[in-house]
Amino acid sequence: MPGAPEGFTYRLRKNGDVELLHHGRQAGVLRGAAAARFLIDVNTEDPQELMARITGNYKHGNERTAKKHPRNRHR
Repeated sequence: MPGAPEGFTYRLRKNGDVELLHHGRQAGVLRGAAAARFLIDVNTEDPQELMARITGNYKHGNERTAKKHPRNRHR
């Protein structure tokens, strides 16, 4: 079973939408079929990877690491 997501949470709204949060800030909203699919996938997949993939936050770690690379230090 996958571990708990770090920094990511989600809320199910009364209208059936799923609000994705990253460190308490809204990172996206899923509606309709996408929301239903998310609720199934979050229990069967790795929730950290799933929410990062959906919100696009998976890119940020690489971007921070690249800033420290020697060829990018002077920029």
